[in-house]
Amino acid sequence: MDINSTLNDVLVKLFRNVNVIEERAIRTEEYKDVTTNDMHVIEAIGMEGAKNMTSVARALEVTTGTLTISVNSLVKKGYVDRVRSEEDRRVVLVSLSEKGRRAYLHHKRFHEQMIDSVVEELTEEEQLVLEKALSKLNRFFHVS
Repeated sequence: MDINSTLNDVLVKLFRNVNVIEERAIRTEEYKDVTTNDMHVIEAIGMEGAKNMTSVARALEVTTGTLTISVNSLVKKGYVDRVRSEEDRRVVLVSLSEKGRRAYLHHKRFHEQMIDSVVEELTEEEQLVLEKALSKLNRFFHVS
């Protein structure tokens, strides 16, 4: 197999495997109503307080309309709080509820464990090479 075929095979399988593992890790009894997409919205809202919808949509690289659909669902499920800005009533602010904060930390722990598992198998030199290669790959695939 040539390098192009090998890299294609590895990237496709890696992407699929990370998605499957993340879905399984997220879907605990407590968070059975949350999708991976929901968790990424929760992650983008973050723990630092209220954010406007435009900044969250920009971070996720989706439209505000697309984000609104996800936020509506997360508000109904009790993970996100939504209010209008006092300064400008046209601006919608979103923040994590207590339930959303717990989900955020649950998802963060999954990512920390995943990274710890990867780097523990590598030498310091291999870690640096992996970081450089993945950074280049990420720049190539970045869609803005």
